[in-house]
Amino acid sequence: MTTTNKLTFVILIALAVFYSCSKDKDPVTPTPISTPPNNTSPTPYTLNIPTIFAQTLPAPFNPPNNPLTVEGIELGRHLFYDPILSGDGTQSCATCHAPTLAFTDTNQFSTGIDGLKGNRNSMPIFNAAWNFNNKFFWDGRALGLEGQAFGPVRNPIEMHNTWPNAIASLQNHPTYPNMFNAAFGTPTVDSVLVVRAISQFERTLISANSKFDRYLLGMEALTPQEASGFNLFMDQQGGDCFHCHGSAGNPLWTDNDFHNNGLDATFTDLGLGGVTGNPADNGKFKTPSLRNLIFTAPYMHDGRFQTIDEVLDFYSTGVQMSSTIDPMMEHAANGGVQLTAQEKANLKAFLLSLTDNSFITNPNFQAP
Repeated sequence: MTTTNKLTFVILIALAVFYSCSKDKDPVTPTPISTPPNNTSPTPYTLNIPTIFAQTLPAPFNPPNNPLTVEGIELGRHLFYDPILSGDGTQSCATCHAPTLAFTDTNQFSTGIDGLKGNRNSMPIFNAAWNFNNKFFWDGRALGLEGQAFGPVRNPIEMHNTWPNAIASLQNHPTYPNMFNAAFGTPTVDSVLVVRAISQFERTLISANSKFDRYLLGMEALTPQEASGFNLFMDQQGGDCFHCHGSAGNPLWTDNDFHNNGLDATFTDLGLGGVTGNPADNGKFKTPSLRNLIFTAPYMHDGRFQTIDEVLDFYSTGVQMSSTIDPMMEHAANGGVQLTAQEKANLKAFLLSLTDNSFITNPNFQAP
């Protein structure tokens, strides 16, 4: 080796040692390498349809562009319970939709991150896959569960965030990009995939194991009072409840439609009419399910009634006439169905038989 070559070799070795030592003393943050797209398809998930629903209802609705998958549902469950979506990181979907309360809360009006209250009661979430008109919220303003999940993030009286901020938080999270990759084949987070995942989780929230469900399946008997209450519920000259709230042939216990049930003679909240702009829709609100009423107080779109007894008193003697009252409210001109105290007690006993205790304790629905 010549003198020149030896000198060059020594210099190269010295430089290598210098840079090696420099890295140890002053580490340089490498440019992040994104997770490569997932070439493995997510695992298809088959919704477990309860027997009582399979016997009486059409197949549940699921949009073709958002098929249920094991990975998508698990991602949605994490997102549902994670306050990362809110502007200050303090509120999640579960803040106003708690599993122990059949996915609602106990407040008349929910409070957002800035301490502001809305003007509607938080609706419970269950059996949403059978909402065949695909309209959500009390006024039907959201189309599909995906549309319903999109709004709260940027609502100033709810999570008060922006989607770009929420997406940045998720993208920089140590685990979410991998979860999105597993669920949707890409580690790149966007709002469409967020709401699709949350919607997948929400479609699994099925309640169909009440005492009355077991009665319909021949597994349990009703008490005489519960049976009397059910008969009253189905009697047009009695409780007259079945038009909007279902029957043994519709165990959702809602028609998922919009009605003016006579709460007010004039309207400060137009309900469906505020969305459609049609005066004939003023005062119409979505029919809530009667399942799990023991968990979901207060009641009505504005949470005006604190107890089931107050609701029964209203339908008995408190109904208000208006120009858009539903024609099915046949007793409205008399102020209601005029129930006796015993009839109200019987009807309440039946309503409580629609309670599904297993729903609120199902481990698949709890926070991960």
